[in-house]
Amino acid sequence: MRFEGKTSDEACAFAEPWLAAWTGNDPERLVSFYTDDVFYVDPAIPNGVSGRAALLSYFKKLLGYNPHWVWTHRGSVPLEKGFLNKWRASIPVGNRTIEVDGACTVQLRDGLICSNEVFFDRFELLSAIEQEKKRREDY
Repeated sequence: MRFEGKTSDEACAFAEPWLAAWTGNDPERLVSFYTDDVFYVDPAIPNGVSGRAALLSYFKKLLGYNPHWVWTHRGSVPLEKGFLNKWRASIPVGNRTIEVDGACTVQLRDGLICSNEVFFDRFELLSAIEQEKKRREDY
């Protein structure tokens, strides 16, 4: 049996432009990394979304709320037909920036992501968002 996963160097070469597409509120650019029949899940949508059209709709909302966050590749582990992507997101919330570390599985087909499952602890981020909402209400 031949292993079809990505080496660390191959994963990094894929992840760097893909993660850069998460910044700047350009959901069309981001969704171009995914297949038409993609399955995507993250902690905000635990049941996931299927298909590029549904993913584009989700990305429009998500990136619209977070146009200035920055994602960086921190390493990878080869997986069958893809890789485990270790990442860091710097997310501006009000007058501070939250640093979030996480990981996601990336399964590829024909050079595009066909499955992407994202894992991270949202506690600090959600707390910062609630504090910012309260701060704005107090003004």
